[in-house]
Amino acid sequence: MTELSAQEAREALTRLRGQLADQLLGQARVVDRLLIALLCNGNLLLEGLPGTAKTRSVRALARMMDARLGRIQFTPDLLPADVTGTEVYHHEARGEQLVFEPGPIFNNLVLADEINRAPAKVQSALLEAMEECQVTVAGKSHPLPPLFMVLATQNPLEQEGTYPLPEAQLDRFVMKLRLDYPDEATEREVIRLVRTEELQPLVDLPVIPQDAVFAAREAVSRLEVAPALDDYLVSLVMATRDPERYSGPLADWLEVGVSPRAGIALDRCARAHAWLRGSDFVEPDDVRAVAHDVLRHRLLLTYEAVADGVDADRVIDELLRQVAVV
Repeated sequence: MTELSAQEAREALTRLRGQLADQLLGQARVVDRLLIALLCNGNLLLEGLPGTAKTRSVRALARMMDARLGRIQFTPDLLPADVTGTEVYHHEARGEQLVFEPGPIFNNLVLADEINRAPAKVQSALLEAMEECQVTVAGKSHPLPPLFMVLATQNPLEQEGTYPLPEAQLDRFVMKLRLDYPDEATEREVIRLVRTEELQPLVDLPVIPQDAVFAAREAVSRLEVAPALDDYLVSLVMATRDPERYSGPLADWLEVGVSPRAGIALDRCARAHAWLRGSDFVEPDDVRAVAHDVLRHRLLLTYEAVADGVDADRVIDELLRQVAVV
């Protein structure tokens, strides 16, 4: 395995960003968040109405990388063993034995399509994999590949036949990204792109090696973070747990604040955002740029806030307005 320099890793990720942008028209934010999650060694949750390129985004990322893609279509009758794999009885000349046959979770990129269409028992099968990069079946632990990432898609909960994800599982997604419908100009470009793909199959593009991802992650880990920025990160997290310290409606909106995992994710995503824009250090703007995607699925709002039509993004707007950089 060849080690790449930080500059070579940056060039590879820049090339990957350009290739993804060519396939995901008008989705620059989605492209950046895919790369940030990849650099953070985190899992990503994409929420949007049907047809908003959620699955296409994941498939495009897998096609442009040296990575195996496993797809799990979540349905109400899916079983945990359909995700993790199971032990199968084998009768051979040497004797009888149980052999573990891995499920689709044993891939580099795992597309959990429409994850909220399966009940909690099946969704929980992902918990160990997402947190510890291993799967335990029949008392035996099986490690997952070094490059491992769950990219889950879901429809809004208002859609028929969906289940809310457990809070413990939501907290294991480094970010939750919302996908909207494209504007008029982008819609026209999408139609033309698909029309072109019907006539001309996609050209095989140079794939990004896994070494580039690992080298980029190391470079992100080496980014300089000032103590004042650490204080800012902690202040944002603590404001969700003790909103009474701040003026305005925060205390009336927040029922439960975010976990320590949220602070870790905010730090990692801010560093990845800074590295992608070519900086050697993290600024407060990097934190603010990723705050909504990192925090929106981790906040539990009060009944009054929900009744008044206040969503998590509005709460985060208020947090960013009131919490100052020390």
